[in-house]
Amino acid sequence: MAEWDYLVLFALSFIFVAIGFSTRFKNESSYLVADRKTGFFALTATLVMTEFNTATLLSFASLGYLSGLWGLIMPFIFLIGLVFYALTVAKKWKSFNGLSVAAFFSKRYGKDLGKLVSIILLVSMSGFSATYVKSLAILFNPIFPFMSEWQLSGVLVCLILAITLRGGLFAIIYTDMISFVLTLLFFPIMLFYVWKSNSVSLHSISLISVVNDGSKIIPPSFVISLIVLTMFTYILAPWYGQKIFSAKSEKVAYLSVFTAAIVIFCLYGLVILPASLLHLNGIQLSNPEQALPYILQQIMPFGLRGLGYGILFAASASTLTGVWNAMAAMCVSDFLDNKIARNKNRTWIITISFASISYLLSNIFVDKIFSKLILANIPIAALSFALLAGFYWEKASRLGAYCSIIIGIAWGVGAYFWWGEAGEYTWYWAMGGIPFTFLAGILGSYYYPRTDATALIKI
Repeated sequence: MAEWDYLVLFALSFIFVAIGFSTRFKNESSYLVADRKTGFFALTATLVMTEFNTATLLSFASLGYLSGLWGLIMPFIFLIGLVFYALTVAKKWKSFNGLSVAAFFSKRYGKDLGKLVSIILLVSMSGFSATYVKSLAILFNPIFPFMSEWQLSGVLVCLILAITLRGGLFAIIYTDMISFVLTLLFFPIMLFYVWKSNSVSLHSISLISVVNDGSKIIPPSFVISLIVLTMFTYILAPWYGQKIFSAKSEKVAYLSVFTAAIVIFCLYGLVILPASLLHLNGIQLSNPEQALPYILQQIMPFGLRGLGYGILFAASASTLTGVWNAMAAMCVSDFLDNKIARNKNRTWIITISFASISYLLSNIFVDKIFSKLILANIPIAALSFALLAGFYWEKASRLGAYCSIIIGIAWGVGAYFWWGEAGEYTWYWAMGGIPFTFLAGILGSYYYPRTDATALIKI
């Protein structure tokens, strides 16, 4: 089978799964949160596949290619970030059990702030989904060289829409379970073939040279800043919260996130290590983001090459469908009448609209995938105080939440324009922005205390 045959096979298989699950919907809630009955294995699988997206895969592989073995430090970003999620908010989100994460802010601080949070999250998710579409186009360009990037990304978006529109979260979770098993099998095999083609003995490489050379490409300060930012942004990730709401219980939610953190850490390591071996073997690439496509095209055997493309399509489909599903849920919960409709027609229209926006942004604005992926987190990090204080501090007030959001966004945007990517703005954003966001929220709540105690959700 040719590579595109595998892509078509995976897409058709997932579409049939979606059609099969379309008969299970009782109402819009079933479509958006899968009746809240997802078990441990299913939830772990869908959380892993939601995070294991081609945007981060291409970015991490490129960093592995540029920095060598030092690139293996990058998976710690998600290990620590997701363990923090499990410890702080996994059970809290399931206890809240809403339709969208923004609904929490409406109930805790008022509808006006809830709508503001929804807008912030929708803007950020539009940026995220655009990078995912862009990475898909880059990944599949070698096997569809006769198509322009606009054409290729358009076809891929339509295929993914066909998967999500019919089946909703039910279909997303069950296709994720299939993809999860195949992913666990494929990436160790990919590492084996790259290792087999490796001509450099790792015993001849000193740890000091690995750190010294690699840290010039990936400074430790950059990694530390991304760890902090991941900790305080992932707790708000709507695509994660959406799937936590579908969990069977709080215990399942906690254990699934904790397990997913470990699995994601290992899987990203299995992607970065092969890319770093390309670096050690002196293979020259014009674009570092081509490291993973190079491995698939030049090193993997023909049959496994096609399977790899199919799995990567499935991984991206999972992420994009999860994001679009969360965006649709947010619109239903926060901007429409918030009543569960008996059919999913309006959800379809909303999902198609956001998919179209993702398609346009990916082709117009996204150039460097990883940098745009980080940039889209600025508004989300600004919400971290309002969320954690809402869960854990009864005295947190609306004014405190507003102050923290304003300071958080202003600091993040200011750091980007003042220091820029070359000046490692993420360090100043994380080390200054997060503390000042919390300080602004605490002072705002202290000087303008809450007056409506009945609005507190006691979780």
